[in-house]
Amino acid sequence: MNLPSDFLLNQTRRHFFSRGRNLLGTAALASLLGPREVFSASSGERKLVTHFPAKAKRVIYLHMVGGPSQMDLFDYKPEMLKWFDKDLPDSIRKGQRLTTMTSGQARFPIAPSKFEFAQRGECGMWMNRDLLPHLGQRADDICWMRSLHTQAINHEPAIAAMQTGNQVTGRPCLGAWASYGLGSMNENLPTFVVLVATPTNREQEQAISARLWSSGYLPGEHAGVSFRSKGDPILFINNPPGVPGSIRRQSIEGINAMNQLNYEAVGDPETNVRIQQYEMAFRMQASVPELTDISSEPDHIYKLYGEAAKTP
Repeated sequence: MNLPSDFLLNQTRRHFFSRGRNLLGTAALASLLGPREVFSASSGERKLVTHFPAKAKRVIYLHMVGGPSQMDLFDYKPEMLKWFDKDLPDSIRKGQRLTTMTSGQARFPIAPSKFEFAQRGECGMWMNRDLLPHLGQRADDICWMRSLHTQAINHEPAIAAMQTGNQVTGRPCLGAWASYGLGSMNENLPTFVVLVATPTNREQEQAISARLWSSGYLPGEHAGVSFRSKGDPILFINNPPGVPGSIRRQSIEGINAMNQLNYEAVGDPETNVRIQQYEMAFRMQASVPELTDISSEPDHIYKLYGEAAKTP
């Protein structure tokens, strides 16, 4: 056996990638976990760090539950005009189970959009000509993604797919990923805030569950914090009657000290999340009232958003 020859033979590129994949995985994991100083800090001092320099400072995501169909707004399908009132072919349905809302129908006719479409901007994006006259003027300023598709045909799994990328529950939502990737520049407010609007049409109101802003398998500090549209924006954030801030501060420090002992003994990351939540809640007592007070907004702001903006 020629050991030097065998050694040189094993240094081929194929051997490196087949035998060295564990080392590559370890290196990749280390880069994802973040800088070393993050691990040297105690659980109460740990900060949300980014994996790369973030160009975006903030992300505003509007999810219009029950909004107009994309078929009537952006998804131009002229071929469907030829199929008007024809039954949905089996090649499209492919044995799909009927839902409760359509199980009583005698037939399934194809219904194309009744609106006219036109190409807008230099990009030539096809858009509804009548319903979106002003948005069409900004067609070149918008990133259009027309490659999205899903197998979900009901509202609830479709909403889950839109928020998490999968109709199966338990995945992190878009806001959690933004928090995980971008971190936060503000220590006094949550990284990810959820605003649930009051529905204007109660007859067709869609159910919204808190799992849609869950952090899934990401750390719990990346989950969304829901602000209410009426009453206190966040429940139980104010001190109880007769309890000053100094007493509340002492209570939180005592609770966090016990949680820290539990974290050091058990190492459950959820314990660290609870410590951070208590600290965040204490800081939000001062920051949230100012943030949610819109009474001091100047008139030119309301002109931009409309009179309805005066009602949360």
